[in-house]
Amino acid sequence: MNRVLLSAQIVERGPLRYTPVGLPALDLRLMHASQVVQDGQSRLVSFEMQAAVIGELVRSIEALAVGAAADFEGFLARQRNGRGVVLHITGLASVASPTDRSSN
Repeated sequence: MNRVLLSAQIVERGPLRYTPVGLPALDLRLMHASQVVQDGQSRLVSFEMQAAVIGELVRSIEALAVGAAADFEGFLARQRNGRGVVLHITGLASVASPTDRSSN
């Protein structure tokens, strides 16, 4: 199964574009930071990754400001250039402004 749920902050948003079949699309860069437990040890995890959203969900994500944090649902696929992976966003859960998440 290829299913991802990621709490992340939008750090970059590309311009609105359209797929060859006319669907709206956005490219994003997301940043994640959290503390997880691995083999009984606490570990800090932080990374940035590419993300893309296509279709009706573009409107909801386009309305979010750079710096906004949310829980993104989706799947991983190879990037168009074949290097690395991109999160294809298929759902959006709890959205928070940058000040909402900084108090946690």
